[in-house]
Amino acid sequence: MNKIKLLIADDHRIFREGIQALLVKEAGIEIVAEASSADEIYNILESKEIDLVLMDIDLDGSSGIEATRKITMANNNIAVLALSMHSDHSYIMKMLDAGAKGYILKNTGKDEMIAAIKAVYNGASYFSSDVSQKLISQLVNKKRSNSSDIPLTRRETEILRLIAREYSNSEIADELFISIRTVDTHKRNLLEKLGLKNTAGLVKYAIQNGLLND
Repeated sequence: MNKIKLLIADDHRIFREGIQALLVKEAGIEIVAEASSADEIYNILESKEIDLVLMDIDLDGSSGIEATRKITMANNNIAVLALSMHSDHSYIMKMLDAGAKGYILKNTGKDEMIAAIKAVYNGASYFSSDVSQKLISQLVNKKRSNSSDIPLTRRETEILRLIAREYSNSEIADELFISIRTVDTHKRNLLEKLGLKNTAGLVKYAIQNGLLND
């Protein structure tokens, strides 16, 4: 089994060391490097193989939001999971718009952090419970976007709903009795049809259009 190659990006050394202490004995995760600034992140990504960046919003002299945007635009094989003290809706949305696939808070426990890392690595989205509540409370009260007029097939709606409920591709396949390849095809079609960039965009669309209320 391949280990998840992790880069920890945070401007506080003591916090980076704390994360390492929590995860160092986790069998499925390998901490490859750590960084305190965006420039350090970019240099590491050029020289080392990284699967996932655990990204703080506040970096040394730079923004984790902008770093996330550059990383996800340059290489869609590298996933970004936000780990932040900021629980404001605006910060959450900026990170998701930048391409982060998940958002957890710094008061998250070890087990949930590991679950989030594994979920995002496997292509799902992950939000800590407080973050999920903020997203839902904000988005369900907004006017539905014009894209809600785009017709989806019954199967596309089923898959979109399961994606928003944090099901992995294999779990969706098992739930709907279809192949993982078919799930991948539907997901690509959904992204193209709705004009979205990633799984986080699909989750936002599902919440905004009330699919989790059904």
